[in-house]
Amino acid sequence: MDSAHGPVGQPSLSTYDVVIVGGGHNGLTAAAYLARSGLSTLVLERLDVTGGAAVSKQAFEGYDARVSRFSYLVSLMPEQIATDLGLDLELRSRSTASFTPYARDGQALGLLVERPEGGATRSSFETLTGSAEEYETWQTFYADVEKMAGVIAPTLLDPLLPESEIAAQIDPTTWRQVVKDPLGAAIESRFGDDLVRGVVGTDALIGTFADLNDPSLIQNRCFLYHLIGNGTGEWRVPVGGMGALTDALRRSATEAGAEVITGAGVSGISSDGSHAEVTWHDGSTYHSVAAGHVLSNVAPWVLRILLGEDAEPGIKPSGSQLKINLLLDRLPKLKSGVDPEVAFAGTLHLSEGYEQLRRAYAEAAAGQVPTEMPGEVYCHSLSDRSILGSFPGHTLTYFGLHTPEALFETPGNKELAVERALASLQQHLAEPLEDCLARDRAGNPCIEAKVPQDIEAELAMPGGHIFHGDLEWPWASNRALLDTPAQQWGVATHIPNVLLCGSGARRGGAVSGLGGHNAARAVLAVR
Repeated sequence: MDSAHGPVGQPSLSTYDVVIVGGGHNGLTAAAYLARSGLSTLVLERLDVTGGAAVSKQAFEGYDARVSRFSYLVSLMPEQIATDLGLDLELRSRSTASFTPYARDGQALGLLVERPEGGATRSSFETLTGSAEEYETWQTFYADVEKMAGVIAPTLLDPLLPESEIAAQIDPTTWRQVVKDPLGAAIESRFGDDLVRGVVGTDALIGTFADLNDPSLIQNRCFLYHLIGNGTGEWRVPVGGMGALTDALRRSATEAGAEVITGAGVSGISSDGSHAEVTWHDGSTYHSVAAGHVLSNVAPWVLRILLGEDAEPGIKPSGSQLKINLLLDRLPKLKSGVDPEVAFAGTLHLSEGYEQLRRAYAEAAAGQVPTEMPGEVYCHSLSDRSILGSFPGHTLTYFGLHTPEALFETPGNKELAVERALASLQQHLAEPLEDCLARDRAGNPCIEAKVPQDIEAELAMPGGHIFHGDLEWPWASNRALLDTPAQQWGVATHIPNVLLCGSGARRGGAVSGLGGHNAARAVLAVR
């Protein structure tokens, strides 16, 4: 499945209760909530397809297999949103949590983490470390984090709580290690094995360019977001691909009465704080409508431009990721002898030992493509064969870390990064990856790579930053002003009736729908 294509429609009204700029998953979530509450709602999407980064596409000529083009898994979306909006959507658990291949004394092995964890996981840790101690530490650490998630997750669909109220409900040691001190300190003090340390640290670096000991704590915030979803942080596969998620959201919104116009590139927003006007261009003509509220599903940096304010290049977000989609005739065999359908079923960690991550960060910060490219591989088709269509093989997705936007300003670095990313996988394979790759009609291997510049060009995300900017803690500071509904829900801008509803909202990061839900609640609170 995929979202509707082609420029669609003209507005039926000249004035709407709410106009939403951007038809990504958060914009559609907001539209569904607002329309179900009886508000006239218009969604304007620049592209000819809704969904933003959460879309599926037939990426390789000659094959009807569909890949999740940008976003690829769902962990943070509360189940309550799917229930509230009546989404026809299945999120499927993966049978393996992670597998990390490694070599010791010339022997190819792998650290396996089952879902749920069992005897094979314990045995795998003991083979790696020589005792049960590291696995027991692993269990204790993640139990502590899960308790923390159990406190935070239920607050995500409510007005922001001050930090002090959240902290009072969480073990002080866990709070200090996750919220107050650089995450690297906790990892280094609690774990002894370099590979285990790296596996723990990777959740802090997905889409975030930072050292694990960065004093800004940006890595801590990324780690928290990846582990609090629904109190478990489990990353699940949307059956039908990411496009199925946004298809379901769009259906919920339009069936409730929301209007969606694609091919509508918004060029300006004006507001006096009570009444707003939104202008867009459909490729041939300018249009405008009035609105009581405008919800921005674009990055805050882009919103400034739409409001006629200075762009300020110095504060433009900068993303950090390398996304590679592949189509395989078959899954490759591994040197360790582990069944590929086990190893590739979850998150397969590559070159993500703790010291490898630190070296890769230092190299990338110096403007060099990491010698050992850290990254993760996912095989969604092991969990959901519906995305393959008639293709009998498999999809494979690689997500690279420590690949900041600036790195790809140098000609040739994208190609070098892809080469090293695939080499990081090849070193653990018992056969050439090239022999397993499908080829398109022109005979080219089915490989599609995206760097931050590609994401900015295709999705207008500034700097290709998948979170629209640095993530913020999912609570309010103790001194924050929480006088208005917009402030209370973490969606306020400096204009009272222009609100954030995308990833740039507090608690908006990742594929969650939280930005859309919370903006809708803020609007409804003043209606």
